[in-house]
Amino acid sequence: MKLEVCVDSIAGLNAAVAGGADRIELCSCLAMGGLTPSIGLMELAAKAPIPVYAMIRPRGGNFIFSPQEVDQMKREIDATRNTNLAGVVLGANQHSNALDTNLLEKLIDHSEGLGLTLHRVIDLAPDLVEATETAVDLGFERILSSGGAHKALDGIENLAAMHHAAAGRLSVMPGSGINAQTAPDILQAADFTEIHAGCGSTYPQDQTLLDFGFEAAGEKNTDENQVRLLKTILLDLSQTTLDH
Repeated sequence: MKLEVCVDSIAGLNAAVAGGADRIELCSCLAMGGLTPSIGLMELAAKAPIPVYAMIRPRGGNFIFSPQEVDQMKREIDATRNTNLAGVVLGANQHSNALDTNLLEKLIDHSEGLGLTLHRVIDLAPDLVEATETAVDLGFERILSSGGAHKALDGIENLAAMHHAAAGRLSVMPGSGINAQTAPDILQAADFTEIHAGCGSTYPQDQTLLDFGFEAAGEKNTDENQVRLLKTILLDLSQTTLDH
């Protein structure tokens, strides 16, 4: 059972590694759902002892991209490769919310040699099982999904259906709202092999900070202890499954 932790800072990366994460999803601005990380952060993350996948998302908002944004994404994929990271996290859809297979094929071709994760754009798709089949055909190695719900626990029936449809051809990785309390219920629904979590704790509010339009008290930092706790629970659950 593998634990992927999403981080958007070098402190978060260090905490995730120290806590026992198996893989990193590297982003900037997790408060916006994760954007492409900076070159500097990629270069530092390349020194990590575990695989690091870079989010490729040039802006917040929807996942319908202009030609210039596609060009930007390709350059960001190049940066990921040039810094020797393990893979990329991609996603794009059409106005119908179905996956944009034409664009995804282009981005995947440009990502040759890198690992491939399809991000939660799939949760917008009108038919999640059909979208899972599309992801298999495109060549993704995993899907990050909450089963079309805000939190994975609420979309667990869809996640289980996606997992069974994938039939081992790719991994369906539950994500969103997963922590030490919710993980056991998630993992009882299907024999998932990996999960995705933020493992964050809230920053204490610094009253000396000026207000630049951000709510400091709402920001999260990756907590090494939260990572370690969740990883321990996953190991215990995996051992229990093996014992039975």
